Amino acid sequence: MSAAAKISRKMPSDIAAMKGQSRIVCLTAYTTPMARIMDPHCDLVLVGDSLGMVVHGLESTLGVTLEMMILHGQAVARGAQAACIVVDMPFGSYEESPAQAFRNAARIMAETGAQAVKLEGGAHMADTIRFLVQRGIPVVAHIGLTPQSVNVFGGYKVQGRGDAAARLMADAVAVDEAGAFAVTLEKVPQGLADRITAEISVPTIGIGASVNCDGQVLVVDDMLGLFTAFKPKFVKRYAQLGDAAGQAVAAYAEEVRARRFPAPEHMFSDEVKK
Repeated sequence: MSAAAKISRKMPSDIAAMKGQSRIVCLTAYTTPMARIMDPHCDLVLVGDSLGMVVHGLESTLGVTLEMMILHGQAVARGAQAACIVVDMPFGSYEESPAQAFRNAARIMAETGAQAVKLEGGAHMADTIRFLVQRGIPVVAHIGLTPQSVNVFGGYKVQGRGDAAARLMADAVAVDEAGAFAVTLEKVPQGLADRITAEISVPTIGIGASVNCDGQVLVVDDMLGLFTAFKPKFVKRYAQLGDAAGQAVAAYAEEVRARRFPAPEHMFSDEVKK
């Protein structure tokens, strides 16, 4: 059997074909267990550079390294068997030149087994996107609020209001024409997100954009209530696992101190069973 015949997971072409057909479900994942949980339900699993804040306690995504992305990408690939896996390219790994972007994207693809990479930036990154796609690396573009540019934006602010709308529309068209198979729209006004979704030929995946985008993505620790340092407006908490975990740890600590754990059923006898 050929290698091609064995492929059963969603590929970038499958995600692109969902444009206007069915909603794309996407969540971030950073570990094997979480990837296994979401794999039956998600079309696309994003190994986001948000792992810097969510997993490693950094103040922003700027301190995330290529090695960190590869390590977590490998972990996610072990857990996700059906979903299309996309790995973020971290800050400083692609902006210098298309050649630099290709070297680092090729390393991500080869070492993680991911199906695509994601990079931030609009029209100014179109040449880089085209360079990667022409060399066999599928790309998800990311426009609107691009967290790696937080110092330029002066914070995590909505992008594309007023006069900036035309520029963001131009960004969307540019990355579409460059060959991106999907475009993430982050913190974009609803009306503009709707116009972009109608204008470009590839799916839009919203995060703080519009219900009419072709798909949606959230940081999984946000939607599960595991990351509680702050809650963006666009996040809906589908569970409060952070609270539940805190209560469980408190109960464990209390039982250990009271010598109620381990109980007899958690320990081993000295007798050898025959």
